[in-house]
Amino acid sequence: MKSAVETLNPTRVRLSIEVPFEELKDSLDAAYKKINQQVTVKGFRKGKIPNRVIDQRFGRGAVLEEAVNDALPKFYTEAVNEGELNVLGQPEVDITELKDGELLAFTAEVDVRPEITIPDYSGIEVTVDALEVTEEDVDKAVEQLRERFASTNPVERAAAEGDIVTIDLEAKVDGEVLEDGVAAGVSYTIGSGELLEGIDEAVTGLEAGGEATFTSELKGGSAEGKEAEVTVKVTAVASRELPELDDDFAQMASEFDTLAELREDSRKRLENTKQYDQATQAQERVLDELLKLAEVPIPEKLLADEVQTRKHNLEHHQLGQMGLDLEKYLEIQGKTLEEFEAETSEQAVKGIKTQFILDELVNKEKLNVNQEELTEHLMRRAQSSGMSPDQFAQAVVEGGQVPMLVGEVARGKALAVVVEAAKVVDTNGELVELEDDEDEAAEAVEAAAEDTTEAAADETKADETKADEKKADEKKADEKKADEKNEA
Repeated sequence: MKSAVETLNPTRVRLSIEVPFEELKDSLDAAYKKINQQVTVKGFRKGKIPNRVIDQRFGRGAVLEEAVNDALPKFYTEAVNEGELNVLGQPEVDITELKDGELLAFTAEVDVRPEITIPDYSGIEVTVDALEVTEEDVDKAVEQLRERFASTNPVERAAAEGDIVTIDLEAKVDGEVLEDGVAAGVSYTIGSGELLEGIDEAVTGLEAGGEATFTSELKGGSAEGKEAEVTVKVTAVASRELPELDDDFAQMASEFDTLAELREDSRKRLENTKQYDQATQAQERVLDELLKLAEVPIPEKLLADEVQTRKHNLEHHQLGQMGLDLEKYLEIQGKTLEEFEAETSEQAVKGIKTQFILDELVNKEKLNVNQEELTEHLMRRAQSSGMSPDQFAQAVVEGGQVPMLVGEVARGKALAVVVEAAKVVDTNGELVELEDDEDEAAEAVEAAAEDTTEAAADETKADETKADEKKADEKKADEKKADEKNEA
């Protein structure tokens, strides 16, 4: 076999491959065997039809077609390995010459990873938020805890903001009560904004047994988006009572004996959270600066596929779970389809650039991922997905996503190398010393690349299903072809 590589642009090549006919022998034998199992010829046992009879009855062309289809992947792979190419996606193959007994020649155009020069990143400098926890922050955290321990007590008075009312609702559009526009015994906190616009004003001042009517745009149901006349009846009013902020509250709400100890613990928790946010912010901003420094050509087909995958994942894995379609999502976001597609393309470019640059850095720095690092990363991803580690691991393995997880950890380690070399200061001008947390760096990489393992696993399963369907279709086509041949 002879092969030559022609560079079409920095991200695409054309392989020209010539195969002497004798190298097709195994594929020809396999083609005759396959056809032998599919057809019947009077006077011969099934599977024992001589090759010359197959040529005479069904045509040498059918055999050659089957043999070439079987051989192309093998010779293409040999040419890729010979050219030491890092290919992306599937090739576009064109058979340029097929001479029976002499030669098979074909070309294959395919995207390749571009050669990337890692820029000097030692001069990167970024600014992050200062690590400050104020008394107001602590007050807010304690107040949120206090809200969780609030009690409700029925009252015989007019409802006011903050009260919890039990209400019955009835919605009419054009004077007709909607089938799904009636609800009874709904619990609602006045001022929460969780129901219809205008309901707070309608129920404020009403006692149990009182009712009011108001007009509002429906947020869901059969008449979503339409103006409706809504009648609300208050059946009960309850006040929320917050516990006193004292040592008794601290003992009830925590393991601490005093309110002072509870406040100090809240402060430490806030500091840890802000420290984590500060580190994540630093990693994301260092990554952004690294992307600005590097020139990375983006393969057009890879970009188109990535945009399509992101759009598909949004529509079928995210919006579907929320009961939304793309049109409704864009309406809520206040975006046009053109703006959404431009934004998605921009995100896809960033994700591809991130992977290309950090993968190159992984190779340059010879970074490896051990089993402990992979397990820790898998546990964290499982927690964020809401799945148990065993369930998540099974989905990853079945979806063939283990290499993707390894890549995420390796890229996180590469980003950690860059962050370590960068200068990070806070908004007060103070130098920030970051802990070497490669798992946090992996998170920043995931945020840039927007990888979703569960969705990717689902995609892989979908691809496998399509592949199975394709095989079934091919089998049916082969059987149909054989029947036609038999009839002939």
